[in-house]
Amino acid sequence: MSEIPENDQPMSLVSHLTELRSRLLRCVLAIFVIFCGLFYFTQRIYTFVSAPLRKFLPEGATMIATDVASPFITPFKLTIMVALCLAMPVILYQIWGFIAPGLYTREKRVAVPLLISSIALFYAGMAFAYFLVFPLIFHFFASVTPQGVSMMTDIASYLDFVMTLFLAFGVAFEIPVAVVLLVWIGIVDVKYMKKIRPYVVIGCFVVGMILTPPDIFSQTLLAVPMWLLFEIGVLCSSMVTPRGEYEDDLEQSPVARL
Repeated sequence: MSEIPENDQPMSLVSHLTELRSRLLRCVLAIFVIFCGLFYFTQRIYTFVSAPLRKFLPEGATMIATDVASPFITPFKLTIMVALCLAMPVILYQIWGFIAPGLYTREKRVAVPLLISSIALFYAGMAFAYFLVFPLIFHFFASVTPQGVSMMTDIASYLDFVMTLFLAFGVAFEIPVAVVLLVWIGIVDVKYMKKIRPYVVIGCFVVGMILTPPDIFSQTLLAVPMWLLFEIGVLCSSMVTPRGEYEDDLEQSPVARL
């Protein structure tokens, strides 16, 4: 028998928009609740995030606030971003609840692992940046500070810098999910992914060169995990049936032709 999407019932545009609004409100509510729970700890959260830099500041040096409101605004912004990251499972669950009724059962078997793994990989990328990359970067910056120059980083500038790296590493760790999606949708196949492997390796080292200090150790520390994640994505893709082939099989089935 051909498969049909579960709960496949026609809905009006107004019904779709109403459901979308309710799910967006749930996402906002989840972020707000988490933020309220973290608000008391805003200063401690910033202290934790700034620890990799403060560890390498010269003796007697501290971070500074060049704007009058920075001591309050900067930790406040960081707490909002932390609340957004912690609410990501809820946000993705609401997205999943909105699109799931239109998917085939077979498609759900692929989409659910991708959804869960994307969350885990994003968090893993951020943890990798904080515990491994940040100490290397800030140690390098502290070691090349010219003589007579005091390294006293502005807290707002530091937040912008680390959030950019958090996002970059979180997205970089989504490589396996991206590879599987490209193969599943049918844009590329596994053979093509294996064919471009040399270019992917070079691209990983280029990204490592851009995002890390200019030393071979730091670049390799980022490039090698990215390459391994690509290989994991290729391996997982070999176990996935492209969506186009699956739909063709449904169309050619005796039941589908009735």
